[in-house]
Amino acid sequence: MAYLLSLLAAGFYGAADFTGGLATRRAAAIPVVLLSQACGLVLVALALPLFPAASPHAADLWWGAVAGLTGGAGVALLYRALARGTMSIVAPTTAVIAVALPVVTSIGLGERPGWVPVIGILLGILSIVLVGLQPAQASVTPSAARASGVGPALLAGIGVGLFLIALAQARREAGLWPLLTDRIASVAFFAILAAVGRRSLRLPQQIVVLAVGGGTLDMIANGLYLFAVQIGPFSAVVTLCSLYPASTVLLARGVLGERLSAWQTAGVVTAIVAVLLIVS
Repeated sequence: MAYLLSLLAAGFYGAADFTGGLATRRAAAIPVVLLSQACGLVLVALALPLFPAASPHAADLWWGAVAGLTGGAGVALLYRALARGTMSIVAPTTAVIAVALPVVTSIGLGERPGWVPVIGILLGILSIVLVGLQPAQASVTPSAARASGVGPALLAGIGVGLFLIALAQARREAGLWPLLTDRIASVAFFAILAAVGRRSLRLPQQIVVLAVGGGTLDMIANGLYLFAVQIGPFSAVVTLCSLYPASTVLLARGVLGERLSAWQTAGVVTAIVAVLLIVS
């Protein structure tokens, strides 16, 4: 069940990133992220009564707040990178860093998966790299790297990786409460940024729809990840969730017409093999 939840989370994460990237191509990142995070806050608040048996400790709530700050910063950087660069490059670049940090952390804390899942995790990381390869980027100059959004994508990966680590520290008994403090912290953070920068929060109706849609998809993915990491091995769950670039790339191809290269196709196939090995 943990692996199924992880794969579903990956699909929702990829769709959320694609939606958020579209929104920030047409509007400033901070108001878009603030609206999407606020939407997530409303959703998790409405969902809490569905889990009346949850009994969070203070540590669970604090870990949720840490996840909100790190993940919010990561999402903002990711949306900015997706808006400025090529989605099929930005998403995998972020995912490589996002999966590497938690996997290294889990091994450092003593988790020892079997050799078959380890091969699957390594193939999963390889598939993320392959999905991000494009022939047009064969010779990468500093200006080309900026255009592809690689710089912000790397920083976004650190933020997302820390988010995954922090949220995984919450106990199973905490239910969805860590996601509530997650969103409270992130909404407060971006509200302060908007106020200090005196940024207008007015958005066109079409951007509002995209931001709300992205926030909804992201919160669904967070809930699926939280449940998965509470019942499954951390390194395997994180790796499966980090396969989200595949759905981002496929959506970018279907909606924006970004073409899949041979390397990207190989990456999607490698991801399928990785999933089979991890769940074995």
